[in-house]
Amino acid sequence: MIQIPPIFWIVPVAGVLTLAFAAWLIVSIMRKPTGTPKMKEIGDMIFEGAWAFLKRQYSTIAIYSVVVAIVLGIIVGLLPAEGALQKAGYDAISIGWHTALAFLVGAICSGVAGFIGMYIAVKSNVRCAAAAQKNLTEAVNVALRGGAVSGFLITALSLIGVTVIFFAFGGANTPELSPHLIVGFGFGASFVALFAQLGGGIYTKAADMGADLVGKVEAGIPEDDPRNAAVIADLVGDNVGDCAGRGADLFESTAAENIGAMILGIVAYIATGNVAWVLFPLCVRGFGMIASMIGIMVVRAKESENAMNALNRGYFVAIGLSIIGLAITVYFMLNNWWLFGAGMVGIIASIAIIYVTQYYTESRYKPVQEIAEASKTGPATNIVMGIAVGFETTFATAIVIGTALILAYWFGQMSGVLGGAAFGTAVATMGMLMTCPYVLSMDTFGPITDNANGINEMAGAGKEIRKITDRLDAVGNTTKALTKGYAMVSAGLAAFLLFQAYMDRVAFLRGGTFDSVNIARIEVFVGALLAAMLVFLFSSLAIKAVGRTASKIINAVREQFRAHPGIMAGTEKPDYGEIVDITAKAGLREMIAPALLPVLAPVVIGLLFKYLSPKFDAAQVVAGVLMVGTIAGIMLASFMNNGGGAWDNAKKMIEDDQLKDDKGNILGKGSDAHKAAVVGDTVGDPLKDTAGPSLHVLVKLLATITLVLCPLFV
Repeated sequence: MIQIPPIFWIVPVAGVLTLAFAAWLIVSIMRKPTGTPKMKEIGDMIFEGAWAFLKRQYSTIAIYSVVVAIVLGIIVGLLPAEGALQKAGYDAISIGWHTALAFLVGAICSGVAGFIGMYIAVKSNVRCAAAAQKNLTEAVNVALRGGAVSGFLITALSLIGVTVIFFAFGGANTPELSPHLIVGFGFGASFVALFAQLGGGIYTKAADMGADLVGKVEAGIPEDDPRNAAVIADLVGDNVGDCAGRGADLFESTAAENIGAMILGIVAYIATGNVAWVLFPLCVRGFGMIASMIGIMVVRAKESENAMNALNRGYFVAIGLSIIGLAITVYFMLNNWWLFGAGMVGIIASIAIIYVTQYYTESRYKPVQEIAEASKTGPATNIVMGIAVGFETTFATAIVIGTALILAYWFGQMSGVLGGAAFGTAVATMGMLMTCPYVLSMDTFGPITDNANGINEMAGAGKEIRKITDRLDAVGNTTKALTKGYAMVSAGLAAFLLFQAYMDRVAFLRGGTFDSVNIARIEVFVGALLAAMLVFLFSSLAIKAVGRTASKIINAVREQFRAHPGIMAGTEKPDYGEIVDITAKAGLREMIAPALLPVLAPVVIGLLFKYLSPKFDAAQVVAGVLMVGTIAGIMLASFMNNGGGAWDNAKKMIEDDQLKDDKGNILGKGSDAHKAAVVGDTVGDPLKDTAGPSLHVLVKLLATITLVLCPLFV
């Protein structure tokens, strides 16, 4: 039995405290008033639609998860046990059922996290709308704390899940083996996250496009006008895509990256005999969760300020406390200040990418203003400028990720520990993920304020109240973009971490070394080429799915307007349920093909080259797939996320009367510039809310599936 470091107490304490904090938030939010009877009626419709979709979606995911778990267990169980696992007495069947069970536990935890987060977010929507009738400060508190329920539950379930399954699979006796047995946990979380993100993303953007194009562009009515039959589906989509989908995404991020970091710590553990190298990632996250709780509690928005400033203050409090927690953990567990430097690199990278994302997606800065200016001459110039801005963002993204990786690797190398260079990148990733609960809270703040704005418009709230929720909605667009940037850079740092974990696992199974990938080998080059293609093909399938679903919604809404003239006159109520049902069925059907593609592709490519020629090294081919697929995925996600966010806030900028023509006249809602901006926003919607976020999951899914199934290629 290993000697557990005393500081490890922070993990169970942080887990319990976080669950208690989330429970307290739930109680306090549910006590808030729900506003007028009309607001409550609209809120109930949104809840019913979101709940019905999630039940259908997770029923489908559950079936696929069980099938994959069985197939996974059989495949791994039929392979010969190799390397250190075999020497430790594990046979193939034992490894197979350990992997399958870990997969199911990861899938269940991911699903539960998404479900609970969505439930509270929907319940917070109407309460935020009601709070806006009081003042901005109260509305910010309700929205942020409603989002915090999701953020803290997800990170707590991730930390507790990885910790429990690590010790359940013998971590107290064989810490050098258990991380290899629990890799299925990350795969299960990634598998569910991809389906959840895709299904929710297809739903939300198809409904949004349908509502915008038929409502604002064709009928000339406001965005959330109750006469628009697609408006409820649009509001439902914000919850199932941005809350449940993103929640599952960041759950699998924290789980997969935790496990990858633990695998990299094995080398140092074997060299030093100090198990702290394996347990360090869990402890760092425990301190991060406590720091994020305090950050949430100090947020107090002032009536006269941009709410983003209040959220930033809370974030920097969480950052400051995380630095203290990182220092304490390094001192007591590793006693190596070079690795504290590596962790600081990750924290600074998270701050840098937040400012980069704000620059490209906030209306205060030049990129969004340029898109708004381009709208004066029509949709074509708006779209051209938005594409250019999106491509430009890849420069800053690559610089931040590249610089962080080099510095973290150098700090790790300077630590003088065996395997320290790769472990330095793991510490940087863990440092970045310390504030994950706070960042995820800001992300869910977005759909809550968006829904609150829609509820107030549908319920006929006055212009003054709409001004508050309009301001919060614009901030919400930025916070959603920030989270995508944060998730993208964490994916970039984790990419190298998980790539190194794959290399270590191959070496572990071979019982030798595996420290380089030769891209000059023909099979590796072709595998890398196929990986880049995979990223673009996946994006195509996801965007096409949104387009096909949106077409069905557009036709259905047009038919309602045509068949029932009383809808536009306000004497007849549209059939919201029909559009919700069309969107749900189409979204669930359309998510299958793009979700299965990244699951099957690396396996097919690896096996193809394994059996094509005995001279081909399949393990290197799969390493090339993982490496190049990750790079292509991160760059394309940067283009989609930031470009889409910039298009959205350019539209908001015009709607807030911030654009003027050459004569000084305001070009606001209903102007040609506004119509052009709506078209641009509609183009950006499936990029920033469907394909882009799903690419984050794809990148980590490639890593987790290759980690789990690398015995196939060895």
